[in-house]
Amino acid sequence: MSQDAQLSYEDSAARVEEIIRRLDSGEASLRETLELVKEGKTLIERCAAELEAVSGELEELRLEDLVARLEAQAR
Repeated sequence: MSQDAQLSYEDSAARVEEIIRRLDSGEASLRETLELVKEGKTLIERCAAELEAVSGELEELRLEDLVARLEAQAR
């Protein structure tokens, strides 16, 4: 398991920002640029998946809340 796989969402997002700064600096070699782009892509995909999962959980909570309110009103 790579070190990146253990990063939290917040740490992953911060690392993506670091990668962008490094790429924007124009100082990275071709090899480093390739490695940074690969790492950034992996981190972005992981962040997107986590956001999607959290969004689904929030939607589920809203639905549960709606059902509870509708049941309370039906009584």
